[in-house]
Parts: sequence; C-alpha cells; structure tokens
Amino acid sequence: MSTEFSTFPDPSSEPDNDAPIQEPRLWVGNGWTARVIKNEEDEGWAVAMIKDGEPEPALVGPWTMGRDKKNPKPLDVNAFNTLVKTASEVLRRHEQQLHAQLHKSLYVATDEGQIKVMFDIVPDEDHPYAELSAYDADGEQIAKVRTSAAFKFNATAAANWIEGGYRKPN
Repeated sequence: MSTEFSTFPDPSSEPDNDAPIQEPRLWVGNGWTARVIKNEEDEGWAVAMIKDGEPEPALVGPWTMGRDKKNPKPLDVNAFNTLVKTASEVLRRHEQQLHAQLHKSLYVATDEGQIKVMFDIVPDEDHPYAELSAYDADGEQIAKVRTSAAFKFNATAAANWIEGGYRKPN
C-alpha cells in the first residue's frame, strides 16, 4: 500500500502542549498520533500510527469508509486505543526480533561440564563487530573475544572455539 506521508506536520513546529487532540482524522495522545490519510492507490483510506519522536509510522493499515462511502469513518476513543495497542505490539515484536538477531546463545557439552556460549553483535554503523563469550555452569565468564559480526555462530563453531582454547576465530 503506497501512501503519501508528506501531509504529516513537522513535530518541531507544533506547539508544545500535552493536551490530547481528538479530531475525526487526527488523534494525538498516549505518546501516539493516529492520522487518517487518503490511500493514493485506490479510493480508500488508511490510518498511520506514529510514535511520538519517531519520523516514520510504526503501522499503516486500511481504514474504514464512513456511511457515505466517500469519506473515512471518524476516529473515536475505542478505535484509537485499539490502534495504539496494535502499533505498540508491532514495535515490541520488531524489538524482540532485532534482539534475537543480535544476541544468540547455546550450550556445548564438554568434559568439564556445560559451557554456555553467547554471540552478541554490536551493530556499529561504521565497524560492526561481535563478542563471543563463554560461561561455566556457575555463570562465571571463562573467555571473551571480539570477532567479526559475520561470524557463522552455530553449535559446531562454538565447540570448535572451545576446543581451540577460546582463541579468536578466523
């Protein structure tokens, strides 16, 4: 769905007050802005949910037509609260997915017992890297090395790292 966002006001130019706005096509409150916008691809309408301080919408979805079948249904408190809940969940899932991509761990069985191996990517824009670390059964850190963010972290690589004396992987 292609939707034009140029109609969003510049937040820095708006008056700084915390009073909620409750208009038929614009609701602001609870840290969110809901804006009903024309869907440029068809005759319908869409709603964009923008978290305060963010430049882009967290959620854009179709919006219901009003009774006249030309104009959008006006926003109301129930719709706004549902949109806030849905957009918040979208952001939460995105954060969980990003965390899962950046932080991985697994256990390797050794003669000395279970070793927890963690792989944490540091997403620096210029020089991303990762930290590979090992912990014993008591949670004490055994080793920690810096490696490439492109390191292929899996059970075999973790076991090889341990067997190799925790040296920095190639």
